[in-house]
Amino acid sequence: MKLAEKNMSTNWVSHSVADTHKLAGSIASYIRPGDVLALCGTLASGKTTFVQGLCKSLGVSAPVNSPTFTLINEYSGKFPIYHFDCYRLESEEELFSLGYEEYFYGEGVVLIEWADRIRSLLPDYSIALTFHHDFSQETSRKIILECQDARQELCDSLL
Repeated sequence: MKLAEKNMSTNWVSHSVADTHKLAGSIASYIRPGDVLALCGTLASGKTTFVQGLCKSLGVSAPVNSPTFTLINEYSGKFPIYHFDCYRLESEEELFSLGYEEYFYGEGVVLIEWADRIRSLLPDYSIALTFHHDFSQETSRKIILECQDARQELCDSLL
């Protein structure tokens, strides 16, 4: 999948952790089993903060941390949630040993940090979120959400 080849997009600016959690909560109301959210952005751009807010909105009560060293964390909430962190992957092939297809094409919700490192493995229907950190404004983040026309209601909900 090419993350840039999405039909719908919307931009959102977060000025705080609370803003990012609010955006995640808005998106959570449109999330359904089988969704794959592909999160891209530099270090400290807000990906994990977004995942924490989304998981909380989806009923996860356990602490949510980035699985940088374990590659995947599983959470129970409204749906099964599979949180991947691909930062330390040296190649896409490392995901094959995890049986990634069972997660990506299963009935849970998949959240992938550093999704740009596994572009060719992402389903075409993935919802892409790109995080930009404006380092001149410590807490400000620009978040771009891109999805296919079939998920237009998700983009429209954030306008």
